[in-house]
Amino acid sequence: QVQLTESGGGSVQSGGSLNLSCIASGQLYGLHGRVCLGWFRQAPGEEREALATLSKDGSTTYGDSVKGRFTISFDASQNTLFLDMNSLKTEDTSMYYCAADRGCVTFWNIYALQSSLEYRGQGTQVTVSS
Repeated sequence: QVQLTESGGGSVQSGGSLNLSCIASGQLYGLHGRVCLGWFRQAPGEEREALATLSKDGSTTYGDSVKGRFTISFDASQNTLFLDMNSLKTEDTSMYYCAADRGCVTFWNIYALQSSLEYRGQGTQVTVSS
């Protein structure tokens, strides 16, 4: 069984911070270095938007909308992926998902992102108020 479980979402005022966590279990245990890990978000009625990825070699990539504000990291001892979010804006309000795929290209191809990710969690809601 493959499972990704997000937590850490919630409500925060504009300018605030949240730290999302994603625990990988089952067949994904020990996946760091073998797959691309990442975060994306999707608001109702909108397409998925890639936020950040951590590639097999440890390099990180960020979407323009979150660059400089969000940081992706992985703690191998906990098999947990994190997304540290700072300077949150009202437009960051969305459902946030962690995901894993064989390659990071799936995250950054707008068409593949919508339907081709190999694994994803159930999401955690982030609401930013003004």
